[in-house]
Amino acid sequence: MVWILLILYLLVFILAVLFLFKMGTFQKNSSPTLPPGPRTIPILGNLHIMDFKRPYKTMIKLSKEYGPIFRLQMGCQEMVVLTGYETVKEALVNQAKAFAERAVVPIFEDYAKGFGVIFAHGENWRQMRQFSIAALQDYGMGKRIVEDKISEECSVLIKTYATYEGKPFDPARILKAAVANIIVSFLLGKRFEYEDATLLRLLELVEENLHLVGTPSVLIYNVFPKLGFLLDGPKKIMKNRKEFHEFIQATFLENLKEFDENNQRTFIDAFLVRQKKENKKSTNSYFHKDNLISVVDNLFIAGMDTTSNTLYWTLLLMMKYPEVQRKVQEEIAKEIGIRQPRTEDRFKMPYTNAVIHEVQRFADIAPSNVPHATTMDVTFKGFFIPKGTYIFPLLGSVLHDESQWEKPHEFYPEHFLDSEGNFVKRDAFMPFSAGRRMCAGENLAKMVLFLFFTSFLQRFTFHPPPGTSKEGLDLTPIFGLTASPMPFKTCAILR
Repeated sequence: MVWILLILYLLVFILAVLFLFKMGTFQKNSSPTLPPGPRTIPILGNLHIMDFKRPYKTMIKLSKEYGPIFRLQMGCQEMVVLTGYETVKEALVNQAKAFAERAVVPIFEDYAKGFGVIFAHGENWRQMRQFSIAALQDYGMGKRIVEDKISEECSVLIKTYATYEGKPFDPARILKAAVANIIVSFLLGKRFEYEDATLLRLLELVEENLHLVGTPSVLIYNVFPKLGFLLDGPKKIMKNRKEFHEFIQATFLENLKEFDENNQRTFIDAFLVRQKKENKKSTNSYFHKDNLISVVDNLFIAGMDTTSNTLYWTLLLMMKYPEVQRKVQEEIAKEIGIRQPRTEDRFKMPYTNAVIHEVQRFADIAPSNVPHATTMDVTFKGFFIPKGTYIFPLLGSVLHDESQWEKPHEFYPEHFLDSEGNFVKRDAFMPFSAGRRMCAGENLAKMVLFLFFTSFLQRFTFHPPPGTSKEGLDLTPIFGLTASPMPFKTCAILR
């Protein structure tokens, strides 16, 4: 960390004059209706009070002092943080249009270059999101055809877990490979063996980049992008991006060789058909190679990481809370028996459904959300927020809102059950975000989570390795762009 401090001190001298010209709108406007926030210092803003490894934790702490709406300054960049269910819902749902833009974050701009869905802006985002949702639905998202694909992949995964014969193993890598295969089947029309070198390399690239995004090196780059030449994190992310996109490009070219617009087989085929149609209308179509590569990148990473991480959490939590695991298995035995689980079983299995929802709430995979931006000047709950302001709607603050959950900081499946044991929906359940930028693959994720989880507990009971007690299991997350459990081993005992 010494080199980081030296760089920051250097900035005080190098950027002193620049600071006078780059002071944000908030400094120019002395209006008392601006959100409150901690005192800033020149050049650094509020960087000196941030936990570089867990900025989200600092924001939660500040919300207790300044309220559910407060402002921060990272270098010269002003941002507004929103916390708690009522505040986040008001912004993302009730005033969705005003908070629908994506913040211009340097590392995300470098990575996406304005293309794709997750980090795109304006009309490019709108068209790519609409197409992606429609294409995924056309290829079976939420339908029986994809359910069969998920069940088949789950069967392969279970057979692989069974080969460990109850001995300790880390389930993460194989789990990520299985979930990745489901996404790949949509996008590319193929699957990989779990030991396939190409798949393992893709997973490595994705995992490393998701971790790097949350490191101090990248945080500093996002605040002071001109220092990029000194920072290894951003360079490594872009190197990994190049390799990942080269794979997508090669697969895209392979699809072109066999492409038949009358026999569409994959997401890529659907994109090519739409590209041909749009190019007849205009030379400025959004359906071009750069957007195709970026959309495939976005769907693969988002679909694989969040879902596999949630399943990874379920295995850890079932070991930590064996009484919950036992109740789920009893419900599976009663409602499913030994046959293959189906999606419709979810509606007659309230306890299992509640456990899955509680894992998502407790695990809090994306506590900080991906930052939004305002599309216009807006008065929000009495505060003025200018157009283009970074907005951090903290999903973690919603999923652990003390006014919405009986035991917000504990794993408690009863959050989703009424007094008679029936499943109940909770408005403050927002793991997929909300509003116009909410996750496009929510329905697919729900299907994968239910079918994998019930299949796991139908066939196995998960125990800590010999010599490890349930009390010794660590629930401390590792933060990157998403939050994953610390690596652990499990024993999958056949039932």
